[in-house]
Amino acid sequence: MYIARYPEGRQRSAVMPLLDLAQRQIGAQTQTQGWLPVPVIEYVAAQLDMPYIRAYEVATFYTMYNLEPVGRFHVQVCGTTPCMLRGSDDVMAACKNKGMVKGKTTPDGMFTLTEVECMGNCATAPMVQINDDNYEDLDYDKTVQILDALANGESPKTGTQIEGRHTSEPVGGPTTLKAMVDENHDYRGEW
Repeated sequence: MYIARYPEGRQRSAVMPLLDLAQRQIGAQTQTQGWLPVPVIEYVAAQLDMPYIRAYEVATFYTMYNLEPVGRFHVQVCGTTPCMLRGSDDVMAACKNKGMVKGKTTPDGMFTLTEVECMGNCATAPMVQINDDNYEDLDYDKTVQILDALANGESPKTGTQIEGRHTSEPVGGPTTLKAMVDENHDYRGEW
């Protein structure tokens, strides 16, 4: 059990993994991304011998926890400045043109659309997180392709959507310190 991993008296530290586990279990039962009803949060708090309000504070602070039922695919579009400057409005427009409404689940239960704060992929903006997967370097058409693939039961490529780009490297690879990259240069003499 998760609680046994924590030192005596520090079991409350397990609140995040237990909330995540509970949400995933509900998701598995409902064929959705899962959510946390109040009785589930109360149960987790009781297991950790902590006040309900403390577990509820965690569940409401992090966007990874859903306090209402969500669809099979939880589409979280980053709307902060780097993503907005690089086209998150186009990503949001693609979602809306697929019948999604911010904060709602589509009538077929397939998608729930949420606008969220920065998810840490600013170098590959704009991005969207769908369930546990990130899709980066998006535009309107790439977003539509990903949503169509998911709706058809396919698994679209995660990560950057730019052909030949790796992680957050510039397109075409590194442009500076190439010798260090090619040789894995030990400039500090520590390796």
